[in-house]
Amino acid sequence: MFDVIVVGARCAGSPVAMLLARQGHRVLMVDRSSFPSDAVSTHYIHQAGLSRLQAWGLLDEVIDAKTPAIRTMNYANHGIPLIGFADPIDGIDAVYCPRRVVLDEILVNAARRAGVEVLEQFTVSDLVFSDGRVVGIRGREGDGPEQEFRSTVVVGADGFHSTVARKVGAELYNVRPAAGFTYYSYYSGLDWGLHHKTGFHEQWFGTWPTNGDVNMVAVICTRRQLKEFRQDPEARFLAVFDDVEPEMGAQLREQGRREEPLRPMRYPDNYYRRSHGPGWALVGDAGYHKDPITGWGMTDAFLHGELLADRIHEALSGERTMDDALADYVKVRDEESAPVYDYTTAMAELTLDPYLEAVLGAISTSREWTTKMLGMIAGGVEGHELFAPDNLDRIYDDAGVPQHKRIYEPS
Repeated sequence: MFDVIVVGARCAGSPVAMLLARQGHRVLMVDRSSFPSDAVSTHYIHQAGLSRLQAWGLLDEVIDAKTPAIRTMNYANHGIPLIGFADPIDGIDAVYCPRRVVLDEILVNAARRAGVEVLEQFTVSDLVFSDGRVVGIRGREGDGPEQEFRSTVVVGADGFHSTVARKVGAELYNVRPAAGFTYYSYYSGLDWGLHHKTGFHEQWFGTWPTNGDVNMVAVICTRRQLKEFRQDPEARFLAVFDDVEPEMGAQLREQGRREEPLRPMRYPDNYYRRSHGPGWALVGDAGYHKDPITGWGMTDAFLHGELLADRIHEALSGERTMDDALADYVKVRDEESAPVYDYTTAMAELTLDPYLEAVLGAISTSREWTTKMLGMIAGGVEGHELFAPDNLDRIYDDAGVPQHKRIYEPS
């Protein structure tokens, strides 16, 4: 009998399991993959996420894996540049973009060291119920016989297509249609640093250095361009750079060498999913997903994984009931994630409404406000504070924007 069973061992599951085991709870974690192994990902960890790795004693392992430090962001939206970097968060003055084959192994090994029992290549086929509560899982390790494990609570950290979510019938809410699709690969021969640029024709590209002396290079286009893109992905991939930043398009052709095949990523709609019930909870993409354009997936997995572990520990320690603890986890998660969800789904449209054009244009004239805006992107500045009307007046004043050209909310 375990206190907690965690289904899924990557960026959401391993932190939950590790933190609970460090508190002395008996934890089983299962995953259908074996580690190290790769996963589709942006690789980008915001400073807010890195601060959690640092608090858990794992950031040095990411750095020691020769993950490049990034200290300058080259951001542009429809020709409005924001170049600089956010203020440090908990002393962290850089961001890191580790490949998942590196990061996930660090997380799984940390869970093992904490005392978590880990079963790799274990596929969950069903949940075990008793009197309407989830009390365990059934599944197989590889081609082995079916096994059953019992626990006080089961955590689904098993991604978009969560088996746990499906078996408990967890409904979606606050759904917003996915706006785009992504293709990405890894290139050597480039010394670009971090770029995040949206052009004028509903096209975006991003690039950042990662392990192995390569840059992850990605493009995003709106869904209506998907059919054309599929006809010649390599040509269309390069064409996005030519359109958004022609000079970088030329460099990509002349200096870059693609080291791996192009990988398509057509992701589901943005959503929240009902994430708690009798004996179960969801975390990471299993419970909440948004467009990858802002790269918040892993950071949110860390933040929400820690939040869930704290609440489960409170319940297992007798401070509150499990049902109350899990309900509070979801309440806090939804409240704290709302600004990022709104910002991400707006950016994913790859358009720029007059409100954002006015605000970003004013911000770009000031190093102070550029730093604060990049701080919001990094997770160290609250978006609702930065875009509050009184604060917007200060931004507009510093930029010399006349009153009749000031816009305070989206149209």
